[in-house]
Amino acid sequence: MRFANVVRLLAIFVVLVGGLAWSGTASAQVAVEFSVGFAPPELPVYEQPICPGEGYMWTPGYWAWDDDDQDYYWVPGTWVEAPQVGYLWTPGYWGWGGEAYVFHVGYWGPVVGFYGGIDYGWGYTGRGYYGGRWDHDHFYYNREVNRIDERQVRNVYNERVENHYNVTRVSYNGPNGVNARPTPQEEAAARERHIGPVATQNQHIQAARGNPELRASANRGKPPIAATARPAAFSGGGVVPAKAGGNYNPPANRGGNNANRGGNAANRPTNESRPANENRSVNENNRPADNRASNNPNRPPSANNRPEANSSRPTYSHSTDLPKHSAPQAEGNSNQKYQQQQEKLAQKQNQDHAKLQQRQEQEHQRVTQQNAPPQRQQQMEQRHQQQTQQLEQKHEQQQQKVQQRAEPKQQAPPRQQSQEKKPPH
Repeated sequence: MRFANVVRLLAIFVVLVGGLAWSGTASAQVAVEFSVGFAPPELPVYEQPICPGEGYMWTPGYWAWDDDDQDYYWVPGTWVEAPQVGYLWTPGYWGWGGEAYVFHVGYWGPVVGFYGGIDYGWGYTGRGYYGGRWDHDHFYYNREVNRIDERQVRNVYNERVENHYNVTRVSYNGPNGVNARPTPQEEAAARERHIGPVATQNQHIQAARGNPELRASANRGKPPIAATARPAAFSGGGVVPAKAGGNYNPPANRGGNNANRGGNAANRPTNESRPANENRSVNENNRPADNRASNNPNRPPSANNRPEANSSRPTYSHSTDLPKHSAPQAEGNSNQKYQQQQEKLAQKQNQDHAKLQQRQEQEHQRVTQQNAPPQRQQQMEQRHQQQTQQLEQKHEQQQQKVQQRAEPKQQAPPRQQSQEKKPPH
């Protein structure tokens, strides 16, 4: 059985119902993004960065899943501007779905819904949110649970918060985790109008996904960037490291070990745990560490041998699923011109990702605010999937052209003169 499957639902408001041993954990959330065969690490202990200004809401950090690397990675907690007045953040959470751990995506709405009973801290005690409240068009911060500089934020109050519900660092709902079910009010919150993660949050997630230090296999559950003052700002004074982390003991064949990634087949998913791919151009046991089809450093990989050109390439449903493009690592005697072309192409393709993601997120928000019927939502998701796949196919063709231009052209063999004597005229 494969450890992870991307399970993006076509409709934003489709709510999972019944049939699960922990049906309550699934029925009150908006969308499902990933399912994984083993539990995420415990939540790390960290300090909250000081709020950067009025209107920012605290969104707690969580463990996300990278299906490409078969590894969890930490998405740092951060301050995010609310998309509109009166909206609060309901964090996403992992819950047991009967056969795997399923991640339920967070959302913005007028009421905080169910987030698995997970004690994320800083006002998120497992039920509701005690870090602040709206008063007309101003948000007031509870100084008891937030780090506030009153020179920048004047809308404050003091209210002691005692967590009588759940005091644990466990990061998932289900067996051996948090035992919580949604209240009727929390279930109703999921059915009300709401907005998914905004563009700055998606950029924050992608930045975390692209940072090797945030992978659980690298930090062992203690991320060096546990929280940031602003989304995707992973350097500077607003970055806070984890004080403590939990043990991370993934299955031996779960893959995603960055220290051995690419060259050690023993640390990659077994054939039983990964999609069948009969057309792989390289023997996995002999695969070079840099994924090249040849050991010649001056020769780029052949387009025919690229994994992306394989008929078993992954299918992406949304622009946020797309992996970040990067140029192959340069070597001392590599083709410098080819390297520059690859870097320029990767930069341009990542810009294409960002533009498409922004367009799709804007359409998501419009459809959500208009309370569009499910049929229209489904049509939008299908359109987004088609746009995403077309863009990645375009990028794949661009990559192949760059490689083909860089490959040395084969010269035709010299013509041999015939040994036969021609008869005289």
